[in-house]
Amino acid sequence: MEITESLNNDLKTAPDWFHKAISEKPRIETLTQSLGNLSYQVWDKENSNNIILLVHGTGAHKKWWDPIAPLINANCSVIAPDLPGMGESEHRSEYSFEAFGEAIIAMLNHEKAMEKNKQVYLIGHSLGGHLAGYIASEMPDFPAGLIMIDSPIRPPTYDYDKHQSTGPLRRIKYYPDKISIIERFRLMPPQDCENGWYLRYIAEHSVFDVEEGWRWRFDDKLFASLRRLHNYEFKFQCPALFIAGGKSLLLESKIMKYIREAFKDSMTVEVIENAAHHVPLDSPLELVSLINNYLQEWGEKK
Repeated sequence: MEITESLNNDLKTAPDWFHKAISEKPRIETLTQSLGNLSYQVWDKENSNNIILLVHGTGAHKKWWDPIAPLINANCSVIAPDLPGMGESEHRSEYSFEAFGEAIIAMLNHEKAMEKNKQVYLIGHSLGGHLAGYIASEMPDFPAGLIMIDSPIRPPTYDYDKHQSTGPLRRIKYYPDKISIIERFRLMPPQDCENGWYLRYIAEHSVFDVEEGWRWRFDDKLFASLRRLHNYEFKFQCPALFIAGGKSLLLESKIMKYIREAFKDSMTVEVIENAAHHVPLDSPLELVSLINNYLQEWGEKK
């Protein structure tokens, strides 16, 4: 059976809104960089100075946002990058938040999003939320708003040398065909996902074919080599929202208690009760509704 037929069969149970969203094809761009080329996609909105940046999590890619981006604020263009070493962005010899941030700014500059008359909202899931928060902290006068989705914020004193990564510890292996590797697709950290059609869609875009066989797109060195934000304190001047999955294993009570206390004056907290860590897959429409409500509220205060 052809893989396209397999994908079509899996998507037959998907709701109409999902099919409509993924039919809205974004503009794909490749940005040449000395450390490795970057890939990103854009859903353009004519005559809009408002821009939303959607940043994916560890080991993920820009296509995770395909079903969601077209549903977010109709008055904003939406940019979804592949971070270095993930998706269709090239692998690098080392990875850090500084390098990720520079890659994001390079893409935004290429899209002329850094011009003073443009409002840019940063939205990120998991690692992407950390990166969005990092950019908002380092460039406090830049973003018009920040949304972090189930990104565990730990105290600056947290010892990342003792931190256990949830990423794969084994080296990339190769599979004989596309069906074989897609059948091995799993979410990290592990969780169930009732929206199998969403899961199947992102799995389809998580692999590619090389001489040795089919492999995952992410660089497996990323999980061990990414330099964390040691002794780093997030500080937000722009409007900020934290969206937690009520069933998320990453946001155990100690972390949530810290987030609520440390950012009580600078960030609102909302919980989507039926979602685990992968909120965009578990509760996409509830997530979009929350995002749109806050973007509208922030826009009205400008």
